[in-house]
Amino acid sequence: MGMNAMLSIDDLRNAAKRRLPAGIFGYVDGAAEDHLTLRANRSAFERWAFTPHALVDVSRRSQSVDLFGRTWSMPVGIGPMGVSAVVAYDGDCAMARAAAKTDVPFILSAASTTPMERVLRENPDAWYQAYLPANMAVIEPLLQRVHAAGVGVLVVTVDVPIASTRENELRNGFSIPLKWTPKLALSGALKPGWLLGTFAKTLARQGVPHFENFTAERGGPIIVAQKGDHRAGRAAMSWNEIRRIRDLWKGRLVIKGILRADDAGMAESIGADGVLVSNHGGRQLDGAISTLQVLPEIAAAVSRAAVIVDGGFRRGTDVIKAMALGADFVFAGRPFMYGLAAGGETGVLHALSLLRKEIDVDLALLGCPELASVDGRYLRDMRATT
Repeated sequence: MGMNAMLSIDDLRNAAKRRLPAGIFGYVDGAAEDHLTLRANRSAFERWAFTPHALVDVSRRSQSVDLFGRTWSMPVGIGPMGVSAVVAYDGDCAMARAAAKTDVPFILSAASTTPMERVLRENPDAWYQAYLPANMAVIEPLLQRVHAAGVGVLVVTVDVPIASTRENELRNGFSIPLKWTPKLALSGALKPGWLLGTFAKTLARQGVPHFENFTAERGGPIIVAQKGDHRAGRAAMSWNEIRRIRDLWKGRLVIKGILRADDAGMAESIGADGVLVSNHGGRQLDGAISTLQVLPEIAAAVSRAAVIVDGGFRRGTDVIKAMALGADFVFAGRPFMYGLAAGGETGVLHALSLLRKEIDVDLALLGCPELASVDGRYLRDMRATT
């Protein structure tokens, strides 16, 4: 089935499910425990209904957005998702190139298997997302490496003090580090396209992938434990370390994993340039509030920092609702991993194209030719009317 037959992000999801082994698809698609937060992120969009204006000249439309000193072509960027190399060959660079071609931001995950220096050569505007311990002896050399690589935006993820329990991954025999269990081996053998086009191709051309970007030094292979434990020390991370990072890091600083207005205010007071309203796509604390539900109060709590949001975005209408509720920008993860699985870089480009087209059509139907003009006046809270 060609890309032209993929009419929505859900179509790409179905294609990814057909191509990927069950364990790897479960890693991409699943979440923690009972998936309560995963479902809440999607259902939150149903609370809001559009109130479109009629007879507005929408013959010329723009969805460009200004963020951190530059104008992006659309309000959706590619968020960080780790070990994309298990989804498609050279996945990190495929997503970085797609973002560069589309003129949207791309965030490289710390759990990536391509050295950040190579990714930055493919996309000089790439951002870097860090998982950090409360250990400045680890943090300072990493910041030096990130700066030397040319990264301009540092995203510090703060909602993973310890790893969550993702039962669907355990049931499917998937884990990080990757263990070649009989169940995972069987599911891989049943997907010959993935087995040859991703697994065998990666081994033949690049060898066993390594964790490349957790620290200033190269990590171990993804099939064995990390040198030391890259999760060690995260539980002790506090605002004190964020303050020290702000003092050391001269580029833009974004704090990812904010779900409270008071935490957003603290991040801004410390000097963060942006807060990323995120519940990790439901992959950490199950039962956490949906990002769209808390977005308005966080937007009201800050005056200078950019308000960025992720979590459950699948349609252009989702993006417009978030912008109307106070977001300055939106990131998504799974839609682009679905595209990556379905067609590599071409699939990621197609996912971006689908969202761009939907946003364009939706703006016209909303009677709002400029995305920058969208605000709460275009929405009705259906919960308040029942």
